[in-house]
Amino acid sequence: GTPDHGRLMQRMREKTDKMEENKATRKLRVCVATCNRADYSKLAPIMFGIKANPDEFELEVVVLGSHLIDDYGNTFRMIEQDDFDIGSKLHTIVRGEDEAAMVESVGLALVKLPDVLHRLRPDVLVVHGDRFDALALATAAALMNIRILHLEGGEVSGTIDDSIRHAISKLAHYHACCTRTAEQHLIAMCEDHTRILLAGCPSYDKLLAAHHRDDYMDIIRNWLGDNVKEHDYIVALQHPVTTDIKNSIKIYELMLDALISFNKKTLVLFPNIDAGSKEMVRVMRKKGVEQHPNFRAVKHVPFEQFIQLVCHAGAMIGNSSCGVREAGAFGTPVINLGSRQTGRETGENVLHVRDADTQNKIYHALELQFGKRYPCSKIYGDGNAVPRILKFLQTIDLDEPLQKTFCFPPVKEWDISQDIDHILETQSALAVDLGGTNLRVAIVSMRGKIVKKYTQANPKTYETRMELILKMCTEAVIDAVHLNCRILGVGVSTGGRVNPQEGVILHSTKLIQEWSSIDIRTPISDALHLPVWVDNDGNCAALAEKKFGHGKGVENFVTVITGTGIGGGIIQHNELIHGSTFCAAELGHIMVSLDGPECMCGSRGCIEAYASGMALQKEAKRLHDEELLEVEGMLDLKKAESVSAIHLINAARLGNHKAEAVLRTAGMALGVGIINILHMVNPSLVILSGVLAAHYQAPVQQVIGQRALTSAQSIQVLTSDLEEPALLGAASMVLDYTTRRIY
Repeated sequence: GTPDHGRLMQRMREKTDKMEENKATRKLRVCVATCNRADYSKLAPIMFGIKANPDEFELEVVVLGSHLIDDYGNTFRMIEQDDFDIGSKLHTIVRGEDEAAMVESVGLALVKLPDVLHRLRPDVLVVHGDRFDALALATAAALMNIRILHLEGGEVSGTIDDSIRHAISKLAHYHACCTRTAEQHLIAMCEDHTRILLAGCPSYDKLLAAHHRDDYMDIIRNWLGDNVKEHDYIVALQHPVTTDIKNSIKIYELMLDALISFNKKTLVLFPNIDAGSKEMVRVMRKKGVEQHPNFRAVKHVPFEQFIQLVCHAGAMIGNSSCGVREAGAFGTPVINLGSRQTGRETGENVLHVRDADTQNKIYHALELQFGKRYPCSKIYGDGNAVPRILKFLQTIDLDEPLQKTFCFPPVKEWDISQDIDHILETQSALAVDLGGTNLRVAIVSMRGKIVKKYTQANPKTYETRMELILKMCTEAVIDAVHLNCRILGVGVSTGGRVNPQEGVILHSTKLIQEWSSIDIRTPISDALHLPVWVDNDGNCAALAEKKFGHGKGVENFVTVITGTGIGGGIIQHNELIHGSTFCAAELGHIMVSLDGPECMCGSRGCIEAYASGMALQKEAKRLHDEELLEVEGMLDLKKAESVSAIHLINAARLGNHKAEAVLRTAGMALGVGIINILHMVNPSLVILSGVLAAHYQAPVQQVIGQRALTSAQSIQVLTSDLEEPALLGAASMVLDYTTRRIY
């Protein structure tokens, strides 16, 4: 260490000691300001968290905006029902529901807020989102030298909300954002990355914990009537777009017409208080929606009940951020109308109708989406946002200068803050490997490090196997939080033929019983609320090489697994080849003889019948039975059951000619099979993986040199350096897909 480094470390230690001292002497006074029903659903979990830690925090609650308006359901009452003491109620809305009224409302809030903030004197003001009331709050607090923590900054939706949201971010001192992209946007906006917390959305803490309620049908019937069934109704929530009011009223009219024609039970929520909402309510009344037997129009639904309604709906329609955010956590199909959420990150459950200019187009979207189910998406959170935010609040040093400093370019590299545990966890995947003998689960980091591994014997029946998979995965997800790992999804590697698009195991190998026609994606996704990818072990080995092994940066290569059986995967133009019925790269069943030994697939002369561990073991047993296996220098073999391929290899090494002949034939068969692959797909590299790889490399390279076409003879054969190709391949499906996909 340099003297400078020593001084820096000393300063950091002093700062930490000082913070500990301050923490011991005083509580952090946090003021949470809420303006409407939507922001309260995000702020309430934080408020409950603050209230549950009275030794650390003092909570003040300020209520303003549409919470206090009768037409919008007087939603301040739900805050009182949640047992929070409201310190101040500020009537800040100027009625008129047009652009001028919004500006006047901001002005009125700015007139009333200084008195309240002066009286409460909070250390930190927590502000959410992108509403005009929140802009007034942030402006007042910034001018009064009060630290601001802004939730959900850095996001892009595509309306005036973006400008307001980014303006609040510029006024805020600290940021708790929901997604990796939002974090990158804030950094690009020159915010200090040490003051940005990638927390996830606080509402996810509540909805992931609460959505498995036994009484959900009672809630649905209470809002939609006794005859309604699960997944057989629609939730509609459309707000005005203030930069294009005329068009948003037109879309609202077309949506209602489409819903009337679609003829399903529908819960319609009143729009928010933005300019244009009065005209939208007028349109709704003109169409007789409130009297229509299929419709129920309501001003407000408590968040816990709204979660149940969205979770079990056949579809959600409109332009509410709930559709592109919270609904994804349940896999509920969403039809997003117009431009209000254009820039938001969404899961595959969202179908955009950006140019919603005809009733027919919206009706067709309803037909496509209604009643479908999608994998649960966790783009916006994993249910642990509140503990992260509370931890983040505790690190705020009140002795630090209040003046914000902006970090102008160059912007930080991808992982500058990865070692600061409250700012960024290690992005990781949960990998599951279903082998003939063992069932293994691992937490795998973005760099291919196995952080923790769990191994159990693979049960013989479907029920016990699924139960064990879910139990092991749940345990790993809990451990991941303590290990500071953010789980992005689950990758499953299994023997047999797999349809990766549907997440279904079509046919299993004989080694795994009761494992055909199995939908493995849905139960894991439902239990963990994570997206799930599935592929067979051969393809996973190829993916592992592509991301972490010899295949990195190679456009065309083949991986051949030489283990109990023979399998593999083919990467062509950087993508896996699956084939029309998902049996491409069944490399073990390339025939190298018209009348060779019988294979487990029922055919004859396959590579697997010559060169697999099982084939070599069979030959070893035959030689042992004929007393031709043992040679001088070998340990005595008593039982035929204990004879394995390793004994055959050892015997050959010690000069047993019969064993040498068997291995020569096996090497020749594998080499000829690989030549067939070279002549068919012409890769630039062949990677041998599995327990027998090192033994086969030289014979295979030799056969290629002797028998392949001249143009293919130079192709290199390497042995894999990866210890866990199946687990790493399963993880790479998650890590590649979740970080490269552009929505």
